[in-house]
Amino acid sequence: MKWLLLALVLISLAGCALNPATGRNDFVLMSERQELELGRRYNQEILKQNPLYSDAGLQAYVQQVGERVARHSHRNQLIYEFRVVDSPDINAFALPGGYIYIHRGLLAYLNSEAELAAVLGHEVGHVTARHSVQQQSQASAWNILGQAVAIGTGVGAAGDLTNVLGGAVVRGYGRDMELEADGLGAQYLARSGYDPQAMIEVVKVLKNQEVFARDQAARRGEAQAAGGYHGLFDTHPDNDRRLQQVIGPAQALVGGQQEVNREAFLRQLDGLPFGDSAETGVRRGRHFYHGPLGFALSYPEGWGLVNRPDVLVGHSADQQAFIAMTLEDNPQGLTPAELLRQRVGGRRLLAGQDLQLKGLQGHTAVLPGSAAKRLALIQLGGQSYLFVATVRGRASLEVEDRHFLQVIRSFRPLSARERQEAEPLRIRLHRFKAGESLAGLARRSRLPDGALATLRLLNGLYPHGEPRPGDWIKLVR
Repeated sequence: MKWLLLALVLISLAGCALNPATGRNDFVLMSERQELELGRRYNQEILKQNPLYSDAGLQAYVQQVGERVARHSHRNQLIYEFRVVDSPDINAFALPGGYIYIHRGLLAYLNSEAELAAVLGHEVGHVTARHSVQQQSQASAWNILGQAVAIGTGVGAAGDLTNVLGGAVVRGYGRDMELEADGLGAQYLARSGYDPQAMIEVVKVLKNQEVFARDQAARRGEAQAAGGYHGLFDTHPDNDRRLQQVIGPAQALVGGQQEVNREAFLRQLDGLPFGDSAETGVRRGRHFYHGPLGFALSYPEGWGLVNRPDVLVGHSADQQAFIAMTLEDNPQGLTPAELLRQRVGGRRLLAGQDLQLKGLQGHTAVLPGSAAKRLALIQLGGQSYLFVATVRGRASLEVEDRHFLQVIRSFRPLSARERQEAEPLRIRLHRFKAGESLAGLARRSRLPDGALATLRLLNGLYPHGEPRPGDWIKLVR
């Protein structure tokens, strides 16, 4: 008990700091200098894993809007960096010290500059309130406390128990921190001349994403997992009492006309890729096309596909079979068989065979073990592509190997027709005319199933809204 009390006293003495945004004393074990250094390190890793969207104009616009909001924050002395990630995900996040990212996929669903400012202001709120620092400090404290208990009791399991408890405390920001970031963001919006109601509008956008995903899953007869960015509101945002309470005080800060800037924002989105971009490769059903690298490949019916900057992963519907493809360096100019043997570090390979795939050279083999793997290496245009396929759970390589080989043997150079498929869908602006209907425009869209629902979601009209004549709307072509 004395070790436990000593640890608690030391932690409480060392860890109290005034929160610059809220004015309360928060438990932290990190100075601002340490916070900035942590942010710089995290930022370097994030940039490796998340390619930025290659539109300098849009990047500059988002930086400009973000800086306008951050100037009116409680930590306006920080140097904030706002960046657009080239990803279709509906997400945004902040790193310690002022590094803020918004995914291209979320931008597509916003409908005004004020809404963009609300997203960025919310993330600035996480920075000013030092939410990530609080989480890091709590996690460190639980670890220190666990070690103290283990020393004092002689029972190592006590340390494991406190780590588990600490993990439960700090897992995710949680509703309280998200609401606090909403309230702070709304204040920054009002002070910077934007309508703070835009924070409510953004939460509506995100709530509609949840409802849309649930509706689409139900239509397909699938279960929809909970979660997603800011997925914290069980009711409609207009009826959420706590959300209204944290946004309300910002109205007192409003001075003069509050900007929305809908058309200026929409013009920035004209031509924005919707879904996958050409630089990251484009998914079309069970096919994948990569224009810059000049290849295509196909997956079995019903398989899913995850496209990340460093790896392309196909998986069976039950997620028991996986095949990953990555780019491999080949500075020595080895043959596919030689490079494959080098990559497995001299371990024994079975059933090796050369591949001839539409003029491409390749090699495939099985790596034996408790979880045997199908491996392959194919060369195209000076690049080497490594495939690693494996199974888990009740699946077996013997059963799934035909699917793995099907994927490997589908790898091919892009044909002229496929180069057209490698072009992404793009957002195009359209002024809605009298006599038009969204349903009619949806029928002419290149969107797959659910085009009408998707267009309504894109334009803040989900589930049953219609534009008014003269409104600028987003179409997908």
